[in-house]
Amino acid sequence: MAEQWRDVSGYDGIYQVSDRGQVRNTHTSKILQPIKIKNGRLYVTLSSDGFQRKCTVHSLVAAAFLGDCPPKHEITHKDGDYTNNAARNLEYVTRGENQKRFVMRSGGYSVNLTKRVQTTNGMRYCPVAQSANGRVKADVVLLNGREERHPEGAYYLEWREDAKRVRLSVGKDPADASARRQRKEAELNAVNNGVSVVPNGQNGNRSVAAAVADFLDETKLTKKPKTLAAYSTALAYFVESCHKLNLEEIDRKDLLKFSAFLRDEKDQAPRSVYNKFENVMSFLKTNGIRGLVGKNDWPRYTEEEPEIYEQEELDKLFAKCDPEERLWYEFFLMTGMREQEAMYTYWSDVNLAASTVRVSHKPDRGWTPKAYKEREIPIPSKLVKSLKAWKAKSDKTCSLVFPTAGCKPKLDFLDGLKAVAVRAKLDKENFWLHKFRATFATWSLWAGVDLRTVQQWLGHSDMESTMRYLKPSRSQHVRDKVNEIFA
Repeated sequence: MAEQWRDVSGYDGIYQVSDRGQVRNTHTSKILQPIKIKNGRLYVTLSSDGFQRKCTVHSLVAAAFLGDCPPKHEITHKDGDYTNNAARNLEYVTRGENQKRFVMRSGGYSVNLTKRVQTTNGMRYCPVAQSANGRVKADVVLLNGREERHPEGAYYLEWREDAKRVRLSVGKDPADASARRQRKEAELNAVNNGVSVVPNGQNGNRSVAAAVADFLDETKLTKKPKTLAAYSTALAYFVESCHKLNLEEIDRKDLLKFSAFLRDEKDQAPRSVYNKFENVMSFLKTNGIRGLVGKNDWPRYTEEEPEIYEQEELDKLFAKCDPEERLWYEFFLMTGMREQEAMYTYWSDVNLAASTVRVSHKPDRGWTPKAYKEREIPIPSKLVKSLKAWKAKSDKTCSLVFPTAGCKPKLDFLDGLKAVAVRAKLDKENFWLHKFRATFATWSLWAGVDLRTVQQWLGHSDMESTMRYLKPSRSQHVRDKVNEIFA
């Protein structure tokens, strides 16, 4: 049968592709010589109007001879040979089916055993060293091709599911880790071949590592980067402390051990232990696992009273500020804004005539307020005057109130604050940005502003968060009353 040629989509009259997997220039009839990339596939470079684009040969053939790719499908080579790009060797399949075929062609799943150890370049996952009979050498890893002894760290299983790498901590015992590797490898290959695997009499078989990876993927899509980082850290610690392979095997004891692990091995403060425990419980709840622990099993911590600045130390601080620094920190103090809210304040948020400033969504910078709530805050005339002067000399092409070079958000407010504290001969450890917010809230409540209004100014989702700032007043009027009582 004669070789068929069809135009390459988007390059009509310039390039054609054949059903035998060849690409040619229609003007010169020259066959393009494909280049092999690391994964074994072939690509060619197409040029038009001075622009070049690299395209894999199999994608060009499939588009021309198989039609559009259905949703959630991808191209596969029937015989597994990535250089055989004939149309009859290509088809569209789901990712799961493609993964299954790849595993079968490559001789089954491979589960690697590594150990996370401390190196000169930080913590790394290193392959374990094995003796001649195949046994894992205790606490010995391969680092840059050489065997090194590392008693610290835990062993991890590592494999891929749907082209995604997953890791699972399996403790510090090398023999147990090796056995778990063999078990996981057998389990994955059994599932791949259509065999139902039921672990230890349970009714399900959901991998902890895979569930963590899926949960973090969803979190990345729906939450902010700081939230993702918090979940990532908490779940990394959890899989390090809990050596269960499947979600259904997790029980109350594993969660109690997790709390102790955070406290004793990771030296976490009580509040940090609680936060990470809460993150893990959210992960389990998302996966339909509830009721493992009671109210008394949760970690406890002492709710500390928010600290505020004294007027005397603020006077000393502002005395050592230059005009620009003074505006920065008076803005934090007089608006009660969070750090990122100040970083992403636009001049369009500032209404100098009405003496207000807004916290608003910035879609052009991919930033949203906490809890996705916009709000308006009144500002004193003193700050309005300073902002007017600042605006008069600001870069009119930049929308940010406090930009850096290139109209980027300013990221070093905290470093600047501590530097000023040092100049003022104050203890820099007693100065941080959120303390301005606490001072704003407390002073507002002392001045008689009602709780609901202060809640709105701060952008709190609940009244309890605002009530934390209801500190007893230390005004002269209160001191006079106390003196009168005990006169």
